[in-house]
Amino acid sequence: MQWTNLNEQTVYENRWFRVRLADVALPDGRRLDHFLIRLRPVAVATAVNASNEVLLLWRHRFITGSWGWELAAGVVEEGEEIVAAAAREMEEETGWRPGPLRHLMTVEPSNGLMDARHHLYWSDSATYTGPPEDGFESSRREWIPLKLVPDLIARGEVPAANMAAGLLMLHALRPG
Repeated sequence: MQWTNLNEQTVYENRWFRVRLADVALPDGRRLDHFLIRLRPVAVATAVNASNEVLLLWRHRFITGSWGWELAAGVVEEGEEIVAAAAREMEEETGWRPGPLRHLMTVEPSNGLMDARHHLYWSDSATYTGPPEDGFESSRREWIPLKLVPDLIARGEVPAANMAAGLLMLHALRPG
């Protein structure tokens, strides 16, 4: 039941993403045109402190008109190591420099439409370096008890699936 991508052409491209049109062969021999979005990898990072609190950002997403808790995240720059990008994003967005980062998981948030891979990392330590360079990214940054994560997700306060998955994995790894 494998679909085969016979050919792709760019419909639109900018520094963030490429919209492509693929000529796809279905297992029964039929063919269809399928739009897809090609993206650079996304690096995500957070820390869990000695009190079992996780560092989160409270932010608004204008595209969906939603507010919610998220982890620091951003695209991996050309030639940048993913783990280095995760550390950079965390410090730029929160003002906290993570200790040694550990890979938590890699997810594909919408693999029926795009090839984005989000690489999530975490540390059990962080050092405050000052106000975040990218403070405009969020309204506030807080250390939230990890035990509250399931309730936050259930109430819709963590609307992004990749963030919910990572927080639930941390919750499972670091039971209160």
